[in-house]
Amino acid sequence: MTTFRVWAPFAKREVGLRLGDETLAMSRSDGGWWKLDVPHASHGSDYAFLLDGEGPFPDPRSASQPNGIDGPSRVIDHAAFAWQHDTWDVAPLGGAALYELHVGTFTPGGTFASAVEKLGYLVELGITHVELMPVAEFSGGRGWGYDGVDLYAPHHAYGGPDALKRLVDACHARGLGVILDVVYNHLGPAGNHLGRFGPYFTRKYSTPWGEAVNFDDAGSDESRRFFIDNALMWLRDYRIDGVRLDAVHAILDTSAVHFLEQLATDAHELSRQTGRHFDVIAESSLNDPRLVWPVERGGYGLEAAWSDDLHHALHCLLTGEKAGYYTDFGAVSVLAKALRDVYVYDGRYSPYRGHRHGRPALDVTADNFVTFSQNHDQVGNRALGERLLHLVGPAGARVAAMITLAAPTVPLLFMGEEWAASAPFQYFTDHVDPDLGAAVTRGRAHEFESFGWAVQDIPDPQSRATFERSRLDWDESQQEPHASMLDFYRTLIALRKTTPDLTDPDLSHVEVAFDEAARWLTMQRGSITLAVSFADAAQNVPLPHGARTLILATDDSARLDAAGAHLPPVSAALFRNPPAWPAPSPP
Repeated sequence: MTTFRVWAPFAKREVGLRLGDETLAMSRSDGGWWKLDVPHASHGSDYAFLLDGEGPFPDPRSASQPNGIDGPSRVIDHAAFAWQHDTWDVAPLGGAALYELHVGTFTPGGTFASAVEKLGYLVELGITHVELMPVAEFSGGRGWGYDGVDLYAPHHAYGGPDALKRLVDACHARGLGVILDVVYNHLGPAGNHLGRFGPYFTRKYSTPWGEAVNFDDAGSDESRRFFIDNALMWLRDYRIDGVRLDAVHAILDTSAVHFLEQLATDAHELSRQTGRHFDVIAESSLNDPRLVWPVERGGYGLEAAWSDDLHHALHCLLTGEKAGYYTDFGAVSVLAKALRDVYVYDGRYSPYRGHRHGRPALDVTADNFVTFSQNHDQVGNRALGERLLHLVGPAGARVAAMITLAAPTVPLLFMGEEWAASAPFQYFTDHVDPDLGAAVTRGRAHEFESFGWAVQDIPDPQSRATFERSRLDWDESQQEPHASMLDFYRTLIALRKTTPDLTDPDLSHVEVAFDEAARWLTMQRGSITLAVSFADAAQNVPLPHGARTLILATDDSARLDAAGAHLPPVSAALFRNPPAWPAPSPP
């Protein structure tokens, strides 16, 4: 017996259930819902809906789309999956090292199953959480996943529902947490049928990606519930440990209880019911700490938020780029503020925006924020998808890694950065509709024309070669110079995990000094001091509070002398401070 339910208030006359060769009439229920009990339908049955005779359309809450966005939905009984690990211990965010990966290009196989083969490597690297780029069903067989349309269905090309569960189960067996990117600010252009069923979208607002999702207009109660139930499904039925919400600044909601607060509240209730901790993390360009403030203080109660400011500050100092939003960055003082205060623009005037931006991150801790020197956006949204290594070389990439992993915030790595992967990460799609595919190609070329890139050099997103070019080459991780970079990352992550001061979330314990003209910076966090030089020539960087022991450097010629830290050009070093008081004598 399977009960089919669908919210379809836009259906004027009838909703039909297409089950194999049968078409069965559904009964109208209250609130725009339609319902039908079918005794002979069960786990694995394929079905679709007809709306006033039009269709068939996939179920908006389809748990599986084995034939892609235009095929029928499949009934999935989540209780039928045999989990192997009912208990697991995942590190809290405060001591975490996150690893963002794209399932399709992470391994040669490009599936959930092939990702399992690399989990031992991630554990050895020191990673605590795997963060999956979106896996909800999207157009074609390859794509970034941010244009998903069947939000309840793990992508068929990756292996579908059971394969994702096996990946999560395997992560938990190794002590790895799993965070999943979800996209609730828009849907993709192909296979998006939600607007046929009900008022999932509103004309009150507009977004860069098309129709705005309805979070506060007529009919928004059920629309909000659709997205919140989606997040709860990943946490409950797939045992995901947290969700990362894409671009929440584009979730437009003037309700007294904002959608984000409602989602966090429901996630916390599920946590209470299951006895498991969940992390709800937001990506936002607003520099607004209210995302992580408790509800009692007027916040949304999320566990953490991404902050781009550390990335921007690092990127501009290392590359010298000043186009677009990078206009606001490039000074050593700006990096110092990002390390000390998280948000650089916390009510300050932003020349790029032409107005004051952000709010001070007060009464929060550093583990409320995720930072990085690279991620899918900052690499993949460049015209050629260059990684930081391609722009600044190994010396600059090591400096960025040391700063990111020594910073007080939660570090995130982007797949392959730890071995200085040679593969770019480019933007790729696989739209079956030739007109849509051509439009995406033209739009991508137009987007980067103003940056001075020749149109003919911009990879075609629709070309399979663009996708294949972005796959990681795992063989090179064991070859020089990649193997040395990998060892450097392993050492850095291990140092962070074994040094309590490096995971201390108290921002008041961060002491930063800098010299803008000389282009150096130091950061002290308890027993550890970081010294960085962005200068083109070797120089001595004064170290506060007396002598130290050099424990790790990006360049082997770095040393400690009477004048402080002697650093080669574009380099960084970590020093251990002497204890504040003499150690007690042994008995």
